[in-house]
Amino acid sequence: MMTYCPDRAEPLWTRAFHTLKEGPTVMKIEVVIVQQPTSMCVPRNFPVILKVQAVGTDPLRYQWFNGQQEELAGGTEPSLHLCLQRSEKYICRISDLYCNFVFTDWVKVRVLDSAEGVHRTWRGEPYIIVHPTPHQTVRHGDPFTLRCLALGMPSPQYQWYHNGHVLPKENSEIFEVKSAKADSAGSYLCAVSNVLEERWSEGADVEIATPDKLPTPTFTASDKVALLIGNLNYAHHPRLMAPTMDVHELSNLLQQLGFRVVSLLDLTLQEMEAAIDKFLQLLDRGVYAVFYYAGHGYEHMGRNYLVAVDAPRPYCTANCVCVQRVMRHMQETRAQLNIILLDTCRKWYKHSGPTSEINPLAPLGNTVYGYATTEDAEAFEVQDGGKSTGIFTKYLNKHILQPLKVTHILEQVSEDLGKDQLVCGRQVVEIKHTLKEPRALTDPVGMAGHTVEFRLRNAYWRQANVLPGRRCVDFPCGIQVELSFSALFSNVMLVFGTMRDTGSKAQDCTVNLSSIPAMEDIFSGSSRSDEMDSLLLSKADSPNCSLRLCGLQKLKQSLVLKVELHYTHPDRKLRLTECVELDVGQPLIASCKFGQRMLEDKRREASPHNLSHASWRTHSPVQPPQPARSSTRKAENACHSSSGAGSFSTNEPVENDENDSNEFTM
Repeated sequence: MMTYCPDRAEPLWTRAFHTLKEGPTVMKIEVVIVQQPTSMCVPRNFPVILKVQAVGTDPLRYQWFNGQQEELAGGTEPSLHLCLQRSEKYICRISDLYCNFVFTDWVKVRVLDSAEGVHRTWRGEPYIIVHPTPHQTVRHGDPFTLRCLALGMPSPQYQWYHNGHVLPKENSEIFEVKSAKADSAGSYLCAVSNVLEERWSEGADVEIATPDKLPTPTFTASDKVALLIGNLNYAHHPRLMAPTMDVHELSNLLQQLGFRVVSLLDLTLQEMEAAIDKFLQLLDRGVYAVFYYAGHGYEHMGRNYLVAVDAPRPYCTANCVCVQRVMRHMQETRAQLNIILLDTCRKWYKHSGPTSEINPLAPLGNTVYGYATTEDAEAFEVQDGGKSTGIFTKYLNKHILQPLKVTHILEQVSEDLGKDQLVCGRQVVEIKHTLKEPRALTDPVGMAGHTVEFRLRNAYWRQANVLPGRRCVDFPCGIQVELSFSALFSNVMLVFGTMRDTGSKAQDCTVNLSSIPAMEDIFSGSSRSDEMDSLLLSKADSPNCSLRLCGLQKLKQSLVLKVELHYTHPDRKLRLTECVELDVGQPLIASCKFGQRMLEDKRREASPHNLSHASWRTHSPVQPPQPARSSTRKAENACHSSSGAGSFSTNEPVENDENDSNEFTM
């Protein structure tokens, strides 16, 4: 007998084969599949094996195909080894030398992203990753759904129960009721099983409410995170005072609303970019995100720019952070609510550098901009003795705890600021948003379906908030000094030293604290705000000494505290000094290592050019705060002009120096 079988197997969907009927008849055994491959539901990158068993005239040949009916290279064995990034379908053809062939059933390997806790040694028993929503209140006649999702090898089967009774036809991961009735109320459970094991979901209680009893819908966030930046001690521009207390008070209020807050003062451009990069890593689906900035800023070609403390004079867009770029990155994370609050000036600056190029995303209804002022206008801060605040943030902090839609909060801020006689006619709040739902900062956090992301964010956020534990330092003379620590901001740490045991070998004891390397105290000096001293004293009960460490983001190695004890020996009447050094690691934001990881996008769209916009007078040195004085949050950004302000064309905005601000009485 002569047999024809092409080198390449017949096309997948062709059942014909060629046989020449010459010579004696040869007995052939039909190809029969005795074990089909099974569908699976697995985590991303988890190794799986699809297996098929068949009998027929040996030797049998195997060829696996994917869902696009393409042959898989190397897929010529009964077992197919996979490690997938996304879901895919598979089928296998088994053939013999006589061109008999048969196909397995289609199988699907479903790949899921959320798979916290699944170890590589997982055997394939059902592993539930999404439980039904614990509680729902549904209006009579309205639809509702419950969902249960699990991993499994083979893919798990689902069976829903209502009040302990099986629902025979409800065998999928989603249970749906199109019209709720009185008997729809009760407790629901889902049993998930495969050949290895059976697991039960958490219970879900459904309450059917009449229209008059139905509560107002409550929106939830999977998490709440906020980044607050305040720049005040500029190297080449007028210094500010209000951002310190503005950031501190807003940070406390946001924490009361359940936000994870990172608050930072005095950042360079690279440090601002690194902080924003870390902030973006905390965002994910369902998250409420707030980005707040207080400091110098300006507007150019419809873009808003934030001035870093190391920005040169004159500067251009390459020396600043583009706000619209920050919002785009926030939107890319698919966060539920993105809010940017800017307490900064928006004066127009004209220069030859290009504007930031930002490609728009598809329309997203989740953004809110709250500007302290309108286009080409200034934002003011009030310095009233020991109290300094930005006018915008003053009223923002007044209303922010209210359970109102976030845009309604900003509207109240706008109304109050419009009545303030200090800035009436000079500063007006501007609000832009694309909200489709009445989302509020007071909305609760609900982790249903977001447990994995929540735990990852929690671990990541804690990295920026680690404080050293309380330490006791024993000196040879017998005196013990207790050190305690507190965070004033995420990059400002307070250290308190308190003597607990003076013993009998020392008199007239004093303790001094210093650090290695030495960390600048940006609040020291004759112009510091008295309110910072009040914050310092409120953190500990009558310590013997204290140390304020600022700019922890600059710390590149472990921080060493140097504790010096000065005392008089009771017998020898000599003044003696003992010193102990204590390594406290990298506290707070220092552990994030800003110096080692910066944003890949350096925002260098333009080369530095001198700005020929307007002339500025030389700004006088920082003076102690005057009673009820108003000043602006704009940076000097042009060189002196010999022709004076009168030489500029009338259609170019002319800036006023901060020292020209009028005096107001509160």
